[in-house]
Amino acid sequence: MLDIKFIRENQDVVKDAIRKKFVKLDLDELIALDDRRREALQLVESLRAEQKRISEGMAGPLEAEAREKLLAELRPLKEHVGQKEEELRTLMADWQALMLQVPNIPDMTVPEGASDKENQEWKTWGEKTQFDFDAKDHVEIMTRLGMVDFERGTKVHGFRGYFLIGDGALLCFAIWRYALDFFTKKNFSLVLPPAIVRKQNLYITGHLPGDVEDYYMTQDGDALAGTAEVPIMGMHAEEIFAPGELPKRYLGFSPCFRREAGSYSKDVKGLIRVHEFFKFEQVVLSEASHETSVKLHEELNRNTEEFIESLDIPYRTVINCAGDLGLGQVKKYDIELWVPKEETYREISSASYFHDFQTRRAGIRYRDESGTMRYAHSLNSTAVPTPRVLVSLIENCQEADGRVRVPEVLRPYFGKEYIG
Repeated sequence: MLDIKFIRENQDVVKDAIRKKFVKLDLDELIALDDRRREALQLVESLRAEQKRISEGMAGPLEAEAREKLLAELRPLKEHVGQKEEELRTLMADWQALMLQVPNIPDMTVPEGASDKENQEWKTWGEKTQFDFDAKDHVEIMTRLGMVDFERGTKVHGFRGYFLIGDGALLCFAIWRYALDFFTKKNFSLVLPPAIVRKQNLYITGHLPGDVEDYYMTQDGDALAGTAEVPIMGMHAEEIFAPGELPKRYLGFSPCFRREAGSYSKDVKGLIRVHEFFKFEQVVLSEASHETSVKLHEELNRNTEEFIESLDIPYRTVINCAGDLGLGQVKKYDIELWVPKEETYREISSASYFHDFQTRRAGIRYRDESGTMRYAHSLNSTAVPTPRVLVSLIENCQEADGRVRVPEVLRPYFGKEYIG
């Protein structure tokens, strides 16, 4: 959420962000509503002050006639205050609904564009894997080797269901154990957060109101989190950090749930876009400095690049265009892994920074060295998602004889060099 003072003082900048991110919002309507809110708030405060003055006047010894006169003033005033407070509550609800739709300002390095098709390639790593034999896709390889069962997964779960079995499950455990060792060495504190979260946490992180169709809601109105970012950002809601307590660096590991609404004809094959999965997530709360946010953003994204490089999987990193940013993101990188059978790159990780967009919603503040209260900055980045990473790993590591070569860094955790 942006500060209303910033919005009012930088309307052209905010309108440009609305245009770049293709948000449907009339900023002039918000400003007019804010004018009415401010007027209503000022009136209510003045009426409350008058009410308090009369009430205090009745506190001391008074003659009956004087007391009755004050009561005659107080009764209609209380009724008037109640009416104006109700009008203010209605205005506040409408104002807050519009404020939640105001997007964050994209960084000047973010390219313009309407969709992920206009993201810009930033770097590539590794040679695209080529084979001198008839290469298979991950579905065929894993099914033949008894690593996955899609048929029974669909029977039990429905569309996009799967069972990881045998070496398929063991390979995920090997990746988790390796990822735990790899990322905790980079000064993160491990967190196992709740996967069921109060709906307000989706507003804190900016996933609502825009992504409501992509979340599983419980009968109590809670939600199943689609990423550990959501509960970890809620963990410090309404807290104030003392000087020197930031940054907070967390590595979250959790089950994740996404409905993948609107993608029924997209990436339907195999493990690319499933409804439930496990993911390591990097989350950082830092001081309110743009320079610090930029530095941490590069660091978090580089952490994941290094992890992928250690698996020897070719990838590219792209800068997301403004139209492919979420409501709260200032800038985002996506890492995309090479999928040989499809001869394309597929997204495996996103790294984002938000300035104080999320922390304003969450009420996460800190006192700087001078004692000034500030909102913290927040960042997050995927460390590794499973089973999606298996798509590229399996396809890039397939052998002519049908076996799958296990990346060297995973062998101590997996226990063997080949599957099959």
